[in-house]
Amino acid sequence: MFIVTLTYTVPLDIIDELLPEHVSWLEQQYAAGTLLASGRRVPRTGGVLLARAADRAALDAVLATDPFHRAQVTEYQVVEFTATMTAPGLEALREPVA
Repeated sequence: MFIVTLTYTVPLDIIDELLPEHVSWLEQQYAAGTLLASGRRVPRTGGVLLARAADRAALDAVLATDPFHRAQVTEYQVVEFTATMTAPGLEALREPVA
């Protein structure tokens, strides 16, 4: 599992122009099963994605299709982790320890 933080590198008016395309991309990634959660950072300096992918290379390939990435308006930080414990109701997110 991966936590991806996006940091905007341009003014918000440029981000807002691209937002409809980005939201469409998010919807596609939810439908594909890649995204588990997403949202804006507070304050609004970027966003956060909780994602599943076979490996980092597969995730990078998906992130490369993000309209924000294609327009080069964000920087991405990716942290891979294994979710071994979860709150009740989120058991489906747990992963076996290798």
